[in-house]
This record gives sequence, C-alpha cells and structure tokens, in this order.
Amino acid sequence: MENIIQGNIVDIPARNIFFGELHLEGSRIGQVKKLSDGINTAAPFVCPGFIDAHVHIESSMLVPSSFGRLAVVHGTVASISDPHEIANVCGIEGVLFMIRNGEKSPFKFHFGAPSCVPATVFETAGATLDAAAVAQLLDRDDIYYLSEMMNFPGVLKGDPEVMAKIDAARKRAKPVDGHAPGLRGEESARYIAAGISTDHECFTPDEAREKLVHGMHILIREGSAAKNFEALIGLLHEFPDHIMFCTDDKHPDSLVNGHIDQLCARAIDHEVDVFHVLQAACINPVLHYNMNVGLLREGDPADFILLNDLENFDVLETWIEGQLVAKHGKSLLEHIAEEPINHFDCKPRVVEDLFIAADKDPMPAIEAMDGQLITKTLPLTAEDLIVENGGYVSNVKKDLLKLVVVNRYKEAPAATCFIKHFGLKQGAIASSVAHDSHNIIAVGVDDASICEAINLVIAERGGISCVSGSKSMVLPLPVAGLMSTDDGYEVAAAYTKIDLMAKDLGSLLGAPFMTLSFMALLVIPELKLSDKGLFNGNEFAFIER
Repeated sequence: MENIIQGNIVDIPARNIFFGELHLEGSRIGQVKKLSDGINTAAPFVCPGFIDAHVHIESSMLVPSSFGRLAVVHGTVASISDPHEIANVCGIEGVLFMIRNGEKSPFKFHFGAPSCVPATVFETAGATLDAAAVAQLLDRDDIYYLSEMMNFPGVLKGDPEVMAKIDAARKRAKPVDGHAPGLRGEESARYIAAGISTDHECFTPDEAREKLVHGMHILIREGSAAKNFEALIGLLHEFPDHIMFCTDDKHPDSLVNGHIDQLCARAIDHEVDVFHVLQAACINPVLHYNMNVGLLREGDPADFILLNDLENFDVLETWIEGQLVAKHGKSLLEHIAEEPINHFDCKPRVVEDLFIAADKDPMPAIEAMDGQLITKTLPLTAEDLIVENGGYVSNVKKDLLKLVVVNRYKEAPAATCFIKHFGLKQGAIASSVAHDSHNIIAVGVDDASICEAINLVIAERGGISCVSGSKSMVLPLPVAGLMSTDDGYEVAAAYTKIDLMAKDLGSLLGAPFMTLSFMALLVIPELKLSDKGLFNGNEFAFIER
C-alpha cells in the first residue's frame, strides 16, 4: 500500500528546498515528486532523520530498545553506538546482548567492535577483548566500525596488539574511531596516519582544526557531562563535510528533554548555514560509516522526519522504514521487557576499608571540572585535610572530599584519594557506572556515608545511590550494573529524583553522577582514580604515596 507524505522537502546535498511528496512503498521511498519550487508556508519540512554519531547507549542507563523509544521523539532515527561499556563488564556476550535487544526496535543501532577492553592495564575490568576477538566481531555484518581507539600511546608506539585491531578494521573496509584528547603536532599526525578517522574528544578549536586539516572527521560532542559545543561549533562554517554531532554519554533525563535536535537549533543560533547544520546532523555519519539509513532518495529506506521549522527543529513526526514511530512529542514505540545479564562479585564494605593513614602528606587531589572530562592535579599538604583517629578525612569547608573506588569483580583493597569541586556539604553518592571498567565509585563528606552509599550499590548488584543522614535513595541497574530494564520514562523520572537529591547535598555540578562516573576514566588526563590507585594520565603511571 502506497503512503504519501507531503511537505517542503529538504534536499541537503543540492542545498535546495521544494514543495513535494514522498511516495512510500512499504519500507522504502518509491518516488520523490516535486509539486512546486519554493516553500509552502502551510506545510512541514521533510528531511532525513538525525544521527547521533557517537554514543554509549549504556550511559543512558537504558537498554538499546528503550533508548530508541525516547530518541525517536526528537527526530533521531539511528546512532553510531559503541558498546564499550558493557563489553568491559561482560565481554563479547555484552556486545551481543546490545545487538539482540537493538534488533527488537525499529530504531537503527549501528554498533562497533570495542577496541580497548580493558581500556588500560592499570585497572580491573570484567573482560578482555584481544585482537582475535575484535576481528571476530568485525567479521559480522551488524558491526560497522572499530570503536574509539583510546590507547593512543599504543598507536604511537606501534603496539602489535593495537595495530592488529586497526588492521583488522581496515582490511574489512570499516572505519576506525579515535580518542586522543589534547594530542597535537607530530604525534597527532602519526595517530591519524595509522588509520584513525574520527575524534570526539577535542576541547579546543585549535586542536580540532589541526586534526581536520589532517583529514580527520571531528565530532562535536554535547553530552550530560562533557560539553564541547560552544568551543567547536564555529568550525562547522569551514568544514561542513567533516563534522558530525554526537552526545557520547547522555543520561535518561537529558534524553527525555532533547537530543541532536537541540544541537541543530543551537547551531542556527550561532548563525551556521542551515544546510551545513543538516549535513552534520543527517548526512555525514551515514556516508562515513556506511549506515543503513535513508537520505530521502528514491529507493532509499523511508527514514525521515517532519519538522515545524528549520530554526527550532520542533519534530512533528519521525518515520523509520515507512513506520511512524513518533508523533507530536509522543513515542509510538512500546516498552520491550528484557532479561538482564551481569558480572558482579563484591561483598559489602566496612568503614575501616576507607581509611587513609595520616602518617605522611597526602597524595595530590583530583580537581574536577564541570562540563569537562579532563581534570587537573591539585597538590595537597597535611594542613589541607582533617585528621580523625590517625586518618585523613574530608574537609568540607575546603571542598576536599574523599573519593573511593571499589573493585566489583573480586575482593581487593579499596582505592582512595581526595577530589575538589563536588561541593557536597553532607552525605555521599556512589555508582557502578565508572568508566571504563565500571567498578564502584563513590564520593562523600564522611566515611560512614560513603560506605553506606557503596553498600547500597552492592546490594543491588549495580546502580547509583545517594545517602544523606537517615535518608537514602538507590536506582538499580541490573543489566551489567549499567542499565535498567524498566520503562525509559520511568527510569528518567527516577534518575531526576536521585539527581536532585545529590544536588540538594550541595553539589553545584550540572550532572554529579555523570561527572563522578568519569573520575575513574584513566585515558582522559590529568588525574584519575582506578581500583588500583591514583593515576596520572599524562605520564600513564600511578602516583605513589
């Protein structure tokens, strides 16, 4: 049965808009028919759907089908999805879980083969994917690329295992995603020459421009914690064919509020040409990753959106392969029940596990930065902290709080240090979402609260928790300690509550749980905490006390 969609058709490659019709024949576009030149002001705009060009679905705390159910409301029809997080917990079975669940939804997930599991040898992960396992994944038709190569030191040194993974992707003509924050000059050029085609970690325009000149595609990232849009959006004026939009990590409440549609509207506010904006949001990812997504051409899959205008990008309808999946702000996709998988073997902790002896000056503190994944190193002396019963504890007045990482895969001593800029005045928060190995990470004003928050997560075998005196809250994440099996809108509402509770403890961070999750991410400079100790990301070495 033929279905006809009428509107102002946006031909992005031709930089043209005309009034016409899409004639749908089942899941495909049978004909694109022009009715008249120019714009019909009474009709909606019809354009290809939005693409999130790099996202870890796990960070939404939703399984793929639930992520897609929320994303289609905002005109997103597909994603380049790196299952790196669940792979670090459950290995190949975790990747296959994501693929199987994603296939239950019309949303078009394009998964990659995780390149760095574990991300480094300086942390404990739940699995290992060697070059043979990566090649096995890349042989699959439903694996589209090699996920972000975070081990840029390994690339620069020509590490055989790292290079074998890159070679496996190149032999199969599949792109290799990059991850090289702050890498510049000759080292950046060598990294790109090894076959790395993208980077989503640039945080200055000079860095991004340098990589663009060397032929890289730059992804402008705006997630729940890392926000680089304002710094990089000006580059879209000059490099429209080599820039894409992505979120990387987006919590469920943020996803309910908006997605790539928000970045398009903000780009227009920055006076970027609308065709450049849509090139980045709709076209470039499809071409670069060879995605199975239609681009409003005859014979293409009928993947498109209807927009109220090309300024605010209010999405009226979203269609995927001829199926109407969202209309007027409501998802037409049903919640899909799923059985969880997990890898969690951790016993409850006691306060004594968090003890830091005050027998010498403390190690440096991590200085967190709101809206950034990078951190700074803050030297400490004994006078900066408070001593109780022979041990260092948090100094709330100076906003120096204890940070703890607990191995969730086997029994081991807890790793501890101090961190600045979380701003908590009472209580503690904890999470089993701790990039990239996803051990348990917690921060708080006193050891008792930190220990309670950690044990709430352990009791659920994964989740996020918040503790304040006699009050506590926990959001269980039974799928690998990363995702919920509940309805996406319910998870978003629950997350909003626990996020507000964390902010009521005094945190001024825009996304305290998301920021916390990155304080164990060793591949992002400068100072981070793994389950094995305090780590200098610039030197790629532990800091000894």
